[in-house]
Amino acid sequence: MGMTYARAGVDIDLKALAVENIVRAVGKTERLRRGRVGESLAGIGHFSGIVRLDGRRALAISTDGVGSKILVAEMLRKYDTIGIDLVAMNANDIICVGAEPLTLVDYLAVEKPEPEVAREIGVGLAKGAKEAGISISGGELAVLPEMIKGIDLAGTIIGIVDIRKMVMGDRIEPGDVVVGLGSSGIHSNGLTLARKVLLGAHDIRDKIFDGKSVGEELLTPTRIYVREVLEILKKAQVKGLANITGGGFGNLYRITKYGFLLDDLPEPQAVFREIQRLGKVSDKEMYRTFNLGVGFCVVVGEGDVDKVVRVCRRHGTEARPIGRVVEERGVRIKGKRFVLGY
Repeated sequence: MGMTYARAGVDIDLKALAVENIVRAVGKTERLRRGRVGESLAGIGHFSGIVRLDGRRALAISTDGVGSKILVAEMLRKYDTIGIDLVAMNANDIICVGAEPLTLVDYLAVEKPEPEVAREIGVGLAKGAKEAGISISGGELAVLPEMIKGIDLAGTIIGIVDIRKMVMGDRIEPGDVVVGLGSSGIHSNGLTLARKVLLGAHDIRDKIFDGKSVGEELLTPTRIYVREVLEILKKAQVKGLANITGGGFGNLYRITKYGFLLDDLPEPQAVFREIQRLGKVSDKEMYRTFNLGVGFCVVVGEGDVDKVVRVCRRHGTEARPIGRVVEERGVRIKGKRFVLGY
C-alpha cells in the first residue's frame, strides 16, 4: 500500500468535513449586512471572500499560512523565502475573483523571539510584496511558548474589484479551454506528505534535484501569478480562475458546476516524480494533493487561449492549454481510471 496524504497526517476528506461544519455554523452571518456595505457577494467556499464596499466596488479578502513548509525552513535555518510563500498563498487566491491585491497584514507566532529569524522572514515578505505589487500595512508578533514549538506564519490580504467585473465562474460553459500556468515546484501544499517521503529516504542536504538539495527544492518559493493574471483580465474574456493549491486539481470544483477533462498536462517536475516513486503514491493521490507542475488555471473561450499564453510568457511563466470544460461533473485526467472530487 502506497503512502497517502492521510497516512502522512493530513486527511483531505476529514478536513473538508471540518470546513463544512464551520460553514454551517457561520454561514448565516452572510445575511447580516445584506444590501449594505459589508454584504457578502461570493458566499463561503470560493478562493476569496468578497464584501460590498459601495455600489460599484467590493473588497476581496483572503487568509492563509505557509503550513509545514516552515519545518523545512527550521531544519535548514533558512527563513528568507517563506515570506514570499505567505504573500503568494494569499495573493493567488485574491486574483481568482478578478481582484487586484492591495495590502497584507501578517501574523507571526513564535515559541520565543529570535530577532535574526524575524529579520529573514521580513526579507521574504518584502520580496513577495514587491512581486505581487502590494504593501504590507501591519502585523502581529505573538510569543506563545506554551502553544507554539518553533514558529507559525500566516496572514491576510485585502484586494479590490469592480463588482461588474468579478470572475465567479458563472459564465463557464462546456467547451471552454483550461489554460495551465506553470508552477515553480511544490509551492506550499502537500509538504507533510512530501517531507515524510523524501526525508525518509534522503538527507535534507542531499543534492538530487539538478544540483539542488532536497531542502532547497522544498523551499523553492511559491510562484506569484498577480502580474500575469491582472494583464490577462484586461486582454481576454476570462470566465474562471483557479489556484491549484491544497487539494490539487480538485480546486477546479470551486469555480463551476461543470466538470473538467484534463488531457494535455505537462510533465511534472522531478520533485513530484521522486515523491511518487519513493512513496509508491498512487496517481489519484498525487493529483488530489499536489499541483504537479500547474500552479494556476485560467478558463477562457477558444478564441482567447493564445492571448493568455502570450501574456504569461511575456512575464516568464510557461502556459499551455491543458484541457476543457465538460458537462459531466468531476475532474478527469486523460488515461486515468479515477475522478477527482469532494
